Amino acid sequence: MPSTVCSRLHGLFIARKTTATLPKSPKPATATATATEAAATAPSPPQSDPSESPSEDRKLRALVKKFKKDCDSSRFRRPSGHGAYQFIVRRLSAAQKFSYIEDILEHQKQYKDITNEGFAIRLISLYGKAGMFDHARKLFDELPQLNCERTVRSFNALLSACVKAKKFDKVRELLSEVPEKLSIQLDRVSYNTVIKSFCELSAFDSALSVIDEMEKNELEPDVITFNILLGAFHRNNKFADADKLWTLMEDKKIVPNVRTYNPKLRALVAANRISEAVELIEEMRSKGSNPDVFSYNAVIKGFVDSQNLEEAKRWYKEMAKDGCELDIATVSMLGYFVCKMGDFDFALELCKEAISGGCIPYKTMMQLVVHGLIKESKIEDAKELVELGKLQISMEK
Repeated sequence: MPSTVCSRLHGLFIARKTTATLPKSPKPATATATATEAAATAPSPPQSDPSESPSEDRKLRALVKKFKKDCDSSRFRRPSGHGAYQFIVRRLSAAQKFSYIEDILEHQKQYKDITNEGFAIRLISLYGKAGMFDHARKLFDELPQLNCERTVRSFNALLSACVKAKKFDKVRELLSEVPEKLSIQLDRVSYNTVIKSFCELSAFDSALSVIDEMEKNELEPDVITFNILLGAFHRNNKFADADKLWTLMEDKKIVPNVRTYNPKLRALVAANRISEAVELIEEMRSKGSNPDVFSYNAVIKGFVDSQNLEEAKRWYKEMAKDGCELDIATVSMLGYFVCKMGDFDFALELCKEAISGGCIPYKTMMQLVVHGLIKESKIEDAKELVELGKLQISMEK
């Protein structure tokens, strides 16, 4: 029964004593009774912070105003437009404008989409990403009054919001209260989220014990389960325990993917075991899990850290052969390194390839390359790079 399962999981949290100081999320506004009342009592326009630049605050207020206007389009509110929601919440969160975030997300309650659980889940998730768990909980509690059904899917979104907001104590409360009250049966996503919560607390024994609870309830762990555990174990240099998990994966015939391998690659490089990281890349290829840009970045970093210029350049070329798109991490890490080593011809090649792929190198790195080329009397190459940089920047404006 759900109550038995949740009480056991709840017990694991009680057994885990933590004194970590966790960030407080902003307190929610008073809950509204109906969708109509929600629209009528929507938050007033956000107030500016007197310590902030007036021009920056005006920009953010204008952004909020435009976003709310765009939301009147049903097309904009579709899942395909979720990127715009994520962008504005991320930007407002970075500026510590939590009242602005509340304003735009409370604004969504006036639309009929709020009766769709998928739409509500998106809002709960956004509150979680902003660290506003109390607001996520308030919205979850309001869903019945907004004519929106609550299932394990929205409960999982709330659990995830707990973890994203680092409110791990609230995970325990939710497990003890919600499933039994709403007759919700935990699914694999629920368990994976609880495992992630324990991993964030470095409570690895408790995290592993959740697998036993899953199996007692006829749910097998999946590759996501193991990716969460292996990522945490490798970040904490628990290689021996991680190796046991790899063996367990094989026993359960769970096929690893690139996200399974990447944390191990990074851990091997961090431990200065670069030759083993290279062997792991070959193992990935042999098992049909093609390395991605993050895999190659890990290996390149290893050779950069060991000041091995030729191997760093070779693995960059290997990455290009595999069709991986350049990202700014690759360009900056390798670019600064080759400049330091005095290989400005390769630095020029790297910058040109990055620019042609729409990945503009940092200005300081471009300046290093230009100055290095000029120092070597390669004036035409320096001019070409300057013009390429100007052209790409002008095209993006």
